[in-house]
Amino acid sequence: MPDTKDKDATPARNGKRRLGLILLTALFAVAAIAYVLLYFFVFTWRETTDDAYVSGNQVAVTPQVSGTVIAILADETQLVQVGQPLVRLDPADAEVTLEQARTALAQAVRQVRQQFAQAHQYEAQLDQRKLEVERARADFTRRAPLLAEHAIPAEEVAHAKDTLDTAEAALRTAQGQAAAAQAPVSGTTIEQNPGVLQARAKLHEAWLAAQRNAILAPVTGYIARRVVQVGQRVTPGLQLLVIVPMNQLWVDANFKEPELRNIRIGQAASVTTDVYGSDVDFHGRVLGLGAGTGSAFALLPAQNASGNWIKVVQRVPVRIELDKNDLARHPLRIGLSTYVKVDTHDRGGPILAQTPNTTPVFTTNAYDKLDAQADVEADAIVHANLGDGTAAH
Repeated sequence: MPDTKDKDATPARNGKRRLGLILLTALFAVAAIAYVLLYFFVFTWRETTDDAYVSGNQVAVTPQVSGTVIAILADETQLVQVGQPLVRLDPADAEVTLEQARTALAQAVRQVRQQFAQAHQYEAQLDQRKLEVERARADFTRRAPLLAEHAIPAEEVAHAKDTLDTAEAALRTAQGQAAAAQAPVSGTTIEQNPGVLQARAKLHEAWLAAQRNAILAPVTGYIARRVVQVGQRVTPGLQLLVIVPMNQLWVDANFKEPELRNIRIGQAASVTTDVYGSDVDFHGRVLGLGAGTGSAFALLPAQNASGNWIKVVQRVPVRIELDKNDLARHPLRIGLSTYVKVDTHDRGGPILAQTPNTTPVFTTNAYDKLDAQADVEADAIVHANLGDGTAAH
């Protein structure tokens, strides 16, 4: 006789299976609807890429003068401040040149003082010759009428005429000498005389060369790469080390060609990094789009016109500016991997920049004080050799 319990259990199992299938179908339907909603309301309004890396300024520190390295004052991973000495060169040759320039400036001031004195001397001689001409002319003028009356001998009148001619010749000579003496000093003071200015410029040059034996940090940042060694002979332009300003970082996100369709300058962006994970979200905005694909600017660009050709989807770098406060709280490093999401809701912005940049992208004031110090020393040397401290005219 059949078991009634098995007959009763079969419909129950079928009912549970049917209910499970209905629930599974409903779950897939909800998932499909959710995906469709996400696609139309979220995914179509953003572009994402994980081909994105942190970039930044890599400030190369190079010498401005030649010399031998005698000290290295900072090393890799260390923080340096703008204007801080990083490398020192042997100052012996520069000090000798600087002392020669100081002496040359002092000598130039004294030579110009002598030229002014000579000019005054020749001016005095010129005044004296003018007086002699006036006396000789007056003497001749008095005697000439007396000759017609036979009041004086003709020889005396001739002698007065010779004296006048001699005085006029001496006056012309004095005028030439005075003009020659005035030529190097006319219209200037001792301080503004071309000879003094030239010597002053030589001192300025020697002063800067001496100061540049201390190689300064042009920016505040961290030393990323040092190649200079003590005893090394360096020349201008040789890279000694690299400084990375950690507050001057950005992200270069490489988007595929179809993903660029809706990206515009100024759009908001969200950046996460592998080093901090998804818990740390960096806020940013699209700063600009590259002028070409990465392959176009490669060292060996592709030659698609030769041989077999396979289409490869190209990528264009998009620069993402990062929020300074986010960088201060969570420092990044150049080259770190990132994941970038660009919110493309606002598609009214430009694809390319419309106006040129009118402000410096990056500046330094590390070398400003050197010029002022050179002027102070030059002024001191000039005034120390002016004699009575007055500038001649």
